[in-house]
Amino acid sequence: MTATIDEAAAEALLIEERAKVIRQLTDLGADESGALTGSVDYGDAFADAGAVTAGRTEALGLVESAKDRLGRIDKAIGKIGTGTYGICETCGEEIEPDRIEYLPAARRCVGCKAAS
Repeated sequence: MTATIDEAAAEALLIEERAKVIRQLTDLGADESGALTGSVDYGDAFADAGAVTAGRTEALGLVESAKDRLGRIDKAIGKIGTGTYGICETCGEEIEPDRIEYLPAARRCVGCKAAS
């Protein structure tokens, strides 16, 4: 007998995770789309500009990662609405409920993820 996925619980976790990611984006000075909302002050010295540029580059990487997570979360929430949530995008089989509980935005089952 296969355990079933509790979609309501998964949706609650996804919504909570989505809120966390949006807060992270805000803390990084970006909006929900990942666009930076603040201006950069390079200071008076070239060394300051280099440090700011390095910091900005790091922040952009973190923003890109958060945008990617937000996209996966939104896709998972959309799948709940269409009845395809918890189905592996690679093999079409049900994703293990334990995996969904641990990673609600999982797109692939353990076997397919391990094979990639």
